[in-house]
Amino acid sequence: MSQIAIQAEDISIRFKDRLLFHIPHLKFGPQEAIYLTGGNGVGKTTLLKILSGLQTPTTGTVNLQHQNWFARLFKSNGKNGVIYMHQTPYMFDGSVLDNVCYGLKFALKGRQEQRSEAITALRMVGLETLANEHISVLSGGERQRVAMARAWVLKPSVLLMDESSASMDKESIERQVVLAKDLLERGSTLVITSHQQNALTALCRRQWCISNSKLIERADLQLIKKDKDNYAFG
Repeated sequence: MSQIAIQAEDISIRFKDRLLFHIPHLKFGPQEAIYLTGGNGVGKTTLLKILSGLQTPTTGTVNLQHQNWFARLFKSNGKNGVIYMHQTPYMFDGSVLDNVCYGLKFALKGRQEQRSEAITALRMVGLETLANEHISVLSGGERQRVAMARAWVLKPSVLLMDESSASMDKESIERQVVLAKDLLERGSTLVITSHQQNALTALCRRQWCISNSKLIERADLQLIKKDKDNYAFG
């Protein structure tokens, strides 16, 4: 896996006369987990799309280059290994296994190796027994597990998780955490948005908060576990 740092300078988004946010400088590197917070409509999703290269800011630059058609379709930046996971991830018309294997078709791997890696990912998210079922039979939470498995097999340098745990129960979040931890150990960086603190946000040691059109950062975020199900910032 190639390890990269992302740096953005003077990025802003405007809608006519309205400034959504302006961020003079932003940077993160390998093996970081960042919790992105803020109220509804402040621009969290927009910021993640800018960092992934899927949206162009009104001003400023991000050190991401060109994307191919696959990058735009799959919500990933194939060249730099950046993947954006939406709250309602796009699924292809096919089996659960097909959806996980899809990105591997572009990774120059043999068919058997693709299948083996995809099955391993589905086993890790608890969906191995549904591998040959059509994607339409899955619930919203199960689709998020598939999206996480699909991201994991590609071993991205940066994974941007936009409310990816919103429709998940506790078990599903814990399955997501297993893959997230593995990616961090491999050198990936995670940026996670979530309205609720949970086991996934507990991985984070940095926090970004968008407020009053600005990005406020807290370094070395310390998480205090109140009980086994709830987390609070200290």
